[in-house]
Amino acid sequence: MNRTRVVVVGAGIIGAACARELAVAGFDVLVLDRAGAAAATTSHGEGNVLVSDKGPGPELELAQLSRRLWPEVLAALAERTPSPDKPDGVDGPDAVEWDPKGGIVVATTAEGAEALMPFAAAQRAAGVRAETMDDDALTAAEPFLTERRTAAVYYPDDAQVQPAAAATALLTDALRAGARLRTGCEVLGAVTRGGRLTAVRTGDGPVEADVFVNAAGPWSGEVARRLGVPLDVRPRRGEVLVTTPLPPTVFHKVYDADYVGAVGSGAGDLQTSAVVESTRAGSILLGSSRRRVGFDDRLRPEVLSAVAAKALKLFPALAGVHVMRAYGGFRPYVPDHLPVIGADPRLPGLWHATGHEGAGIGLSVGTALLLRELLTGSTTAIDTSPFRVDRPAVLGDALDASAIAEEGS
Repeated sequence: MNRTRVVVVGAGIIGAACARELAVAGFDVLVLDRAGAAAATTSHGEGNVLVSDKGPGPELELAQLSRRLWPEVLAALAERTPSPDKPDGVDGPDAVEWDPKGGIVVATTAEGAEALMPFAAAQRAAGVRAETMDDDALTAAEPFLTERRTAAVYYPDDAQVQPAAAATALLTDALRAGARLRTGCEVLGAVTRGGRLTAVRTGDGPVEADVFVNAAGPWSGEVARRLGVPLDVRPRRGEVLVTTPLPPTVFHKVYDADYVGAVGSGAGDLQTSAVVESTRAGSILLGSSRRRVGFDDRLRPEVLSAVAAKALKLFPALAGVHVMRAYGGFRPYVPDHLPVIGADPRLPGLWHATGHEGAGIGLSVGTALLLRELLTGSTTAIDTSPFRVDRPAVLGDALDASAIAEEGS
């Protein structure tokens, strides 16, 4: 059994997935979080497990890997759940609200259709199931959708989970496999010996390990800075509106074709697009927005108004529906829109699993598998070189590892 000591910094969905993968494989895992499990970015998302919004390339390959893994992971969670006093599947599909409902991307303009159809064709060439819908099929699938549509593509592999519940289920399985969790524990700095990271300084004292995984989401850049190595991961804020529970109104994840452009944009100013989907509780989630405002967590009425306006263009029937709450969260943004997965060559002992922006829920289990394969020297399920740490978009201002002051442990 591998008893390598691993500290995972971050108890969101990425940290939870990594902790579970490593603990099940026999690693000695400790998870640290400055707040609580799934308390930040993970609990402020929509729970998307998507392939529809990713063009051919490394991120799509990771999304396809993760989409294949999610049902397997959930089945394993359910199988290992103690059964005498709990219903079957308490940590599986029922608990995390796994819903493989599929997604529909709708163009509402001629220009949108001209962009959507070749995008879908390229995805099909990369192995994505993307089915063009005629008007009758679209009406049958989403009867309350706007009549002003010019094209639509159905993605049967798009799915959704309840994000905080999914992270909790993964973390619970990690703890069941022997991992430990320490909340309210913030990483303050590095302890190095011989150029290697041997411990992290926290408010509770130093924490030693053989390997440290930076899975702190939008705070990964700050964690890396405190450890002495720059990492260009920045917060990018998004907001979501939540309606009161409704009768069945939206049956898939439905979004306007311009959402793909918003996801891939690097602009710092406000970008909104229509993303509409239901939850099992009957509420409708209305998104989405993207803007870079640092860690300013104030809800802006003008942003929420723009999100609502876009959603109503897609589903005019929602015009009289009450919104019961709104929330926002920070996503870990990297300028080239690719996650950071792997060892940091500047500081041996430090690894990263971050930079997934708004796709962290969907990409989490694939990321965890790749991390475990890299740590054990196994052949990886997909090519991990596009996610390496030492690429220009990630490093920012380079800092030679020799400049890191060594401290005794």
